[in-house]
Amino acid sequence: MGEKIIYDFSTSACRKDTNAEKYTLRKELFGTDDVNPVWVADMDINTPPFVFEAVKKRLEHPIMGYEEVPSSTWQAQIQWMKRHHKIEIKEEELLYSHSVVASMSVCINAFSEVGDKVIVQTPVYPPFFHSVVHNDRKLLKNQLKQEEDGSYSFDFEDLKSKIDKETKLLLLCSPHNPVGRVWRREELEEILEICLENDIVVFSDEIHSDLVYAPNKHIPFASLSDDAKNITITAIGVGKTFNMAGFAMSSVAIANEALREKFLKVYNQIHFAQGATLSHVSFEAAYRYGDDWLEQLKDHLYSNYTALKELCARYPAYIKLTPIEATYLAWLDCRAMGLNNKKLRKFFIEDAKLGLNAGLSFSKEGSGFMRLNFAVSSVKILQIISQLESALKSREENG
Repeated sequence: MGEKIIYDFSTSACRKDTNAEKYTLRKELFGTDDVNPVWVADMDINTPPFVFEAVKKRLEHPIMGYEEVPSSTWQAQIQWMKRHHKIEIKEEELLYSHSVVASMSVCINAFSEVGDKVIVQTPVYPPFFHSVVHNDRKLLKNQLKQEEDGSYSFDFEDLKSKIDKETKLLLLCSPHNPVGRVWRREELEEILEICLENDIVVFSDEIHSDLVYAPNKHIPFASLSDDAKNITITAIGVGKTFNMAGFAMSSVAIANEALREKFLKVYNQIHFAQGATLSHVSFEAAYRYGDDWLEQLKDHLYSNYTALKELCARYPAYIKLTPIEATYLAWLDCRAMGLNNKKLRKFFIEDAKLGLNAGLSFSKEGSGFMRLNFAVSSVKILQIISQLESALKSREENG
């Protein structure tokens, strides 16, 4: 075996002139370019070198025509899921998708009709409820409960009380964005029981499943039991784990053949095709060679989270950091600042010079919260913390 490679997360490449969404849209979203953008969920951390080595090798061949997803690409993901998440997926169960959100929309159209109800558990990543409304379905909101320590849990009684015969689909965010929960087996089993009793299909967005911090363990919803496997559509991929959103490739795993056929009926109408050659190559390389990189990345991310947690602890009268079990997205409880949502956003933009996601965009339950992406280099997290601390200190001094 070769010597273990040590990856450096202390610095990262500048993205300002690369058409990166988080930088390009600053003026449009925040009214100024003078903000450090920590909103959209990609990393200001270099994509792993082994991904680019695989891409460079493929570029030695001078033809880039239509290409099927190679079996070796799917097998790399299958083996990854087995190693990291103890789930067995067969190659025939996997379908290409350019994004989880696109897969979600296909799922909504495949397993519900116009006017049917779709469950979302709020606060949640905005495309969850946008996808429901844009497809002319009714939004059934099952609000998460916030515990005394700031963490969140499912409200099962609320869920059971709202379900009726028009409820066809539950959109599960696991791990949860933005609240950072890793759902426990017993929690998922209760969701499963409710869905089985009411003939509800589960779309499980597990795109953050690799970014889970010890001692927490991600449990794929489909791995709970054969019954779970038979009602689950799982969305997974490399975009978050390896900072590869720009390759536009994820996958959908559907074990139940009848569900897969229903999904394919809508999927084929849209004509997803098989994606891009370089996406196949990069996807396979990430899953084949990414184990050590991921472990080191998680250590780095948790260090960033700890630094942010220490900052919030210095200003408890203003900001509380929701306990994080997974993702690189900090859910900041700013309600103690006594600002309305407009003024809170203004504080972060003008005083801290930081561009965050407003909590209100994750549904009304996010009022008074802000989401901050801490997936940045060591140098950049110090800069972010310095900017936020300066703004909080000034607010404290000025009453």
